[in-house]
Amino acid sequence: MPGACRGPPAAGRRRLTPAAGAVDGDAIAQIFREESGRAIASLVRFLGDIDLAEEAVQEAFVEAVRRWPDRGLPPSPAGWIITTAKHRAIDRIRRESSRERRHHAAAMMHDDPTAPPDTGTVADDQLRLIFTCCHPALAPEVRMALTLRLIAGLQTTEVARAFLVSESTMAQRLVRAKHKIRVAKIPYRVPDRDALPARLASVLTVVYLIFNEGHVATTGDELVRAELCAEAIRLARLLDELMPDEPEVMGLLALLLLTDSRRAARTSADGSLVRLADQDRRRWDRWLIDEGQALVRRCLARDEPGPFQIQAAIAAVHSDAPSAEDTDWRQIVLLYDQLLARAPTPVVRLNRAIALAEVDGPDVALAEIERLGEHGQLARYHLFHTARGDMLERVGRRADAVTCYDLALSLVDNDSERRVIEARRTAAADSV
Repeated sequence: MPGACRGPPAAGRRRLTPAAGAVDGDAIAQIFREESGRAIASLVRFLGDIDLAEEAVQEAFVEAVRRWPDRGLPPSPAGWIITTAKHRAIDRIRRESSRERRHHAAAMMHDDPTAPPDTGTVADDQLRLIFTCCHPALAPEVRMALTLRLIAGLQTTEVARAFLVSESTMAQRLVRAKHKIRVAKIPYRVPDRDALPARLASVLTVVYLIFNEGHVATTGDELVRAELCAEAIRLARLLDELMPDEPEVMGLLALLLLTDSRRAARTSADGSLVRLADQDRRRWDRWLIDEGQALVRRCLARDEPGPFQIQAAIAAVHSDAPSAEDTDWRQIVLLYDQLLARAPTPVVRLNRAIALAEVDGPDVALAEIERLGEHGQLARYHLFHTARGDMLERVGRRADAVTCYDLALSLVDNDSERRVIEARRTAAADSV
């Protein structure tokens, strides 16, 4: 099949094994992060109501917190959550609904909540839910935010940070989106093939954002959420099977594989982030690089460039270089120029400016970054302030760099990233 893996799996999902002993809150929290999205997607298939599915899964985890510390993990924690959530939802329907819906709830009791669906193009609950959330009736930014909330298991606060808006604003958007899905009776299924292109861009972006949250977690002690990286790659492979001739799907899969290939080299012994320039490239996964580069070559042969293909090409250039000094930065800047023509976002402009520093020097890059800062769109984005601090430091304005690092520290919530920024701030302050 197109995009099939020719080596070890792209990413492995870390599983907690059942144990007879006590289970602490951290273990249950990990299971929630890893399994809540799948549980909600499975429940939506049966209930047809996102709010009810979310509430039932939350109640199931509350019950898990009550039971598991003393009884230990059940043989299948994920299956236990899905089954318990389904029973809670059915109980609620029986209490609150009409006789007709009570009969429906009774019939549901005989269904297997983990059985594959029998309708739609792809038998995958999470992919079905992504297509539901990415219906054209919803605004593009709402599609992505809702999917991150439901599939990636991000809390509303984390989704708000990802979109650089307040928590209250994001909460209102999510409530309105779920209401619209319910009122408009948007079907919970993968659409027919002729309707796929209308939703493809949003679906691909959502899978990319799920991977990004795994690649650099918004909050927490660890840089990477491996289960989200694995889930995004799995979904990208499913999409590649569903649309094997779509170059942007190939591009997304290539981008995820090439990016994930660097995972082992991205953290130091204490878990701190290691910047790309400082990574030991011998630790990069050559299986993933070979597969990703093969997909990029297939995209180039199609000559139908799109945003994900161009980003994959940028990642491929990095993967070709034996060291940071050997990177073809001019090629990367040219690729960013192509990307800007198709996706002129502030983050793309920032990344282009960072690459430009390696071609034309930090003064030119700093001027570009300063112009970006004038519009204020990246004011809540900690990597903007980190990049500006880096350029200021490189041109000798170390006191100003310290101020930028302070701003970045006020915005970052991942401890692995925080430690790196703190070290750079300390070094800049010591040299003032």
